[in-house]
Amino acid sequence: MKRFVASMSIVILIAAVLSSSLNSSTVAASRPDDRYLAGYAAAILEMRFGLTRGDLPVENGKLALDPTELEGHNVEEVLASLDTIEGLEVTVAEALTGASDAPTPVAEATLPTTAGWLPKTVLFEPLIADPRWPHFSGTVQFYQDDDELGTVGAANFGAALPFYGWRGMGLDWQVGLHAGVFSIFDLNASSSDLVNSDFLAGVPLDARYGTVSAQLRIFHQSSHLGDEFLLRNRVDRINLSYEAVDLKLSLKPLDWLRVYAGGGAIIRSEPDLDTWTAQGGVEITGPGPIFHPLLYPVLALDVQSSEEADWTVDYSARAGLEVRSEWLGSRRLQVLLEYYNGSSPNGQFFERGIEYFGPGLHFYF
Repeated sequence: MKRFVASMSIVILIAAVLSSSLNSSTVAASRPDDRYLAGYAAAILEMRFGLTRGDLPVENGKLALDPTELEGHNVEEVLASLDTIEGLEVTVAEALTGASDAPTPVAEATLPTTAGWLPKTVLFEPLIADPRWPHFSGTVQFYQDDDELGTVGAANFGAALPFYGWRGMGLDWQVGLHAGVFSIFDLNASSSDLVNSDFLAGVPLDARYGTVSAQLRIFHQSSHLGDEFLLRNRVDRINLSYEAVDLKLSLKPLDWLRVYAGGGAIIRSEPDLDTWTAQGGVEITGPGPIFHPLLYPVLALDVQSSEEADWTVDYSARAGLEVRSEWLGSRRLQVLLEYYNGSSPNGQFFERGIEYFGPGLHFYF
């Protein structure tokens, strides 16, 4: 547990240093052009407040917001978020500040995209470096010093889908579904044998207030070995299956910086597993594009530890590029290089320590 706490301290220290250096470089930079400012502001309005706008009128670094589009939101909070954009000056019509007590009608197109049935925008964003966050991905993993596996293909299918969102007690809420299949294949075998598949299904309850979000989740995971791998290796099969509950808190002090931490408990397992788990991490997503207006840098580190593994720390790091466009909306497409060192996240091999690196393509709804 002490190693995990020390690792989290290092993560927070790295985030603070990066925050300081990036802020310094931003101040020194010249004001970005209007198209960049409009895209940056639109991303903040959608991700933090559920307001979808693809045509923000930014001219000479100035943005005038329509008061009807901010109805139901904390205006000061919106302005404070947009004020973090260097070079952007934001104004709002006086009608919103309380000059008139008459309610302002809200057009249907400007209602929050986090509310209602099948909301477009999620409250708790995906954990980029979490090896078991449900999403679609395909990666090639080069195992290091492993007795059985060398080159491994990992194919993951799933999604974190919000079913219904509402507002209550001053918070935004969503309930949904987590479902995923995480499979690895031995690419050195003649028929690229299926080695292991993990099945995950859970129900998350998400909440958000400003830059703080939380997720409470109950879920089931079971693990299964591939038939070809069993026939070729004659390994002792572990019928791993468990139900667990976990809670994670996430904070975005800056639009490009996110830190999170949490823990969980296994409430039933086969075989019998120790109860407690812990998790934390940091994510940096570049506010400005590089190389091309569609490409943004991404850097993420996830650390996990469990009582079952005597609190040894598992490290998962991913870095690369994210594609952002009006066509993709809130969906995320990432090309990443990843590194993992720790207890195997593949259920049948949870008692083994592994290390690998490799490229991958990731897509989130």
